[in-house]
This record gives sequence, structure tokens and C-alpha cells, in this order.
Amino acid sequence: MKLHSMYPNPGATKERKIVGRGTSSGHGKTSGKGHKGQNARSGGGVRPGFEGGQLPLYRRIPKRGFSNAKFKVEYAVINLSDLNKFENDSVITPELLKEMGIVKNQLDGIKVLGNGTLEKKLTVKANKFSASALEQIEKLGGKAEVI
Repeated sequence: MKLHSMYPNPGATKERKIVGRGTSSGHGKTSGKGHKGQNARSGGGVRPGFEGGQLPLYRRIPKRGFSNAKFKVEYAVINLSDLNKFENDSVITPELLKEMGIVKNQLDGIKVLGNGTLEKKLTVKANKFSASALEQIEKLGGKAEVI
């Protein structure tokens, strides 16, 4: 295959809609914007939810209840299979995981899940462990320390 013989998949590219170019295109004169008014101006239009000055729906409906979502604790998760990269008897900390690129963002802490199999004896320091991960780490003689 050569560069000159390559082309995009059918339907992957679209022709650009050209407006304001005569009458044969069907998008000439007012460019499909109608005559005058706020929507015909450059930068014109109204924000989403605007109802022409009428009290918008999101302000008319009653507000009730409480959402705990903003207080939710979110953990960065890693699997046991990710820990096989380390040497036997190493101490694994959140800082080390971030340094090696296994975890990009620590969020509110790190949780170790039991996916995959662990083949090495390790000391793992994390904020949370799943039951299966805890069992597998201790089965191999390692330690799981909650920080």
C-alpha cells in the first residue's frame, strides 16, 4: 500500500456546506438565516433554555431534595495484574504507582481490585482493597496495608 493509493472510508468525510455564494447553491443571499433579527446577526442567538424572557422551565419547576454527589469519594482503581511489574518483596505506595504511570490521577485515594492474578510477594499500601485482592495478596505471603 502506498500513500497515493490510500483514501478515507466511505462516509468518513463530508463536503463543507458553503453559504452566501449566489442563488444556485440554495444558501445564497441571507445564507439560510432568514431576514434580520437576532439569529441573523453575527454572534446572534440565545443561550440554551432561553424562552424569550418568559420564566424558563428550569426556574419554574420546584427544587427539592438533596444530592450527595458532590461529597462522593472516588478512588483510582488498579488491578492485581498491574502489580506484577514490580520485583518480589517490593513496597508499593501510591507515589510509586503515580511515578511509574500505572495511576495517572490519585483522586481521593487508590483502591486495589482483585482482577487478574498476582505472582509475586508484595507489600501494598493503598486506601482500600477488595476482599478478593486482600485474600490473594496475603495468600502469597504479602501484606496489604490500609493508609
